[in-house]
Amino acid sequence: MYKYLMKSLLLFWLLVALPAKSQTINLIEGIKIKNGHHDEALFYYNNNWRALRHKALELGYIQSFEFIESSLEAPLEFDILLITKYANQSDQEQAEARFEAFIAQSGAVKLLNNIQPNEFRERVFVASGKGLQQQQLNSYEPLKEILVDGLAHPWSMAFLSEDEVLVSEKDGHLLKVNLLTKHKSVIQGFPEDLANNITIDASQYEPGIYPSSLNGRTGSFNMGIFDVVLDPNFADNQLVYVAYAAQKSDSFTTKVIRATLQNDRLVDVKSIFVADPYTPGAWHFGGGLTFGIDGKLYITIGERLFNEVNQPDMPIAQNLADKRGKIHRINPDGSIPFDNPKFANSTATSIYAVGIRAAQGLTVDPSTGHIWFSEHGTHQGDEINLLQAGANYGWPIKTTGTYRHKNYTPPTLSDRTFTDPVWYWRHTVAPTGLTFYTGNEFPQWKNDLFVSGLSRGSLWRLRIVDNSIKAVEELFVDDRVRSRKIVQSPAGKLYLLTDEDDGKIISIRKK
Repeated sequence: MYKYLMKSLLLFWLLVALPAKSQTINLIEGIKIKNGHHDEALFYYNNNWRALRHKALELGYIQSFEFIESSLEAPLEFDILLITKYANQSDQEQAEARFEAFIAQSGAVKLLNNIQPNEFRERVFVASGKGLQQQQLNSYEPLKEILVDGLAHPWSMAFLSEDEVLVSEKDGHLLKVNLLTKHKSVIQGFPEDLANNITIDASQYEPGIYPSSLNGRTGSFNMGIFDVVLDPNFADNQLVYVAYAAQKSDSFTTKVIRATLQNDRLVDVKSIFVADPYTPGAWHFGGGLTFGIDGKLYITIGERLFNEVNQPDMPIAQNLADKRGKIHRINPDGSIPFDNPKFANSTATSIYAVGIRAAQGLTVDPSTGHIWFSEHGTHQGDEINLLQAGANYGWPIKTTGTYRHKNYTPPTLSDRTFTDPVWYWRHTVAPTGLTFYTGNEFPQWKNDLFVSGLSRGSLWRLRIVDNSIKAVEELFVDDRVRSRKIVQSPAGKLYLLTDEDDGKIISIRKK
């Protein structure tokens, strides 16, 4: 009821806020672009809706906007034209007929976005105006192309060269893959304590550790091989770093190793981080890795619980004596940096930030050096966060979603200060691996953050200004595929890893 009331109020506000004259002309709006900011203007209008047109003007994306009589026959002088799309089909057909007549000599109509009717009653159409040809509008349309298939739920990819990569399979091996020949070879020498195929006997554990619905099933679940990254000086030392789920008897944790890549084998393997304690349970290991511009290795570790019913009195992600539910920062050899933040009563000096439920994606913004990470919620609560030394991201005391256990009530912990997410979705996305785009193939995407999602197979593009997310776009809404990570090659090409039994490496390129 509340949702529909808000939609009605939004529509009423839009109609009231416009000049009276515009209410009778089908809300046709002409926009002039400022200083060549065509893509920024389109992106801003697409994701922030026209109620914020004054903000686009303030940001310098547009020079001006005005509402136009639909009967006007004068030549177009606008870069972009917008029209409301009505829920009523009859009203829509009349509006489109007037709109088509109005822009008959200005190029074809192009759908700007694909907002579902249950999200907004309005949609927006855009048409090319004077001096802007249809070919220009389509010049950056992205296309997906499958390069490699037959992978066992690929998790991460690290570039040895532009055409040769290391690929970690969550349900398989660490591989070397040639993107041109499609040849795959298994990297030998991986530690034998890898956990990636267990049979669940829920009766042996307290309720909630393993869902009873999975009793008797065999699989990897959230286990397996996670992120793989190269040392910043890989060309000289051939060092690689891999996070994975490690097993000890019937208990598990997240472990990070460092090894030398010698041909197709890991040698001199060293365990540089273990997220004690080992516990039963097959979920939320974390496993994200990235090197900061400071040369330190950052590691995401999930809290390892499936259900809040199993939270101790002091929640795991808030317990400073427990490495789970944290982001850690270590030197490349596993030692602890002297300038790590100091947490009172903490025995784990590798801790850099706390209050983490299940973070996987971790990446560096090359333009600022800031580190960003994605965070899984339960029911909603999926977030994008800016990593800050000593920050507490709130879980489970504070969340933008709800809890899996409907009767769970977290403790107050009034002595904690929590850091809000920079962005969160109001529906489940399950965001995973993310990267900043710095390539040249899609100039209008320059410096945007790309985030892949497991839920509904989504891929998102986020525009960040001054550490604030100003616009969000979902790509390939007509071709969704469950996605684990998006990565960029040394030459600036984008690749997507799909989380499937027949996992794929997909190239995203210009049409």
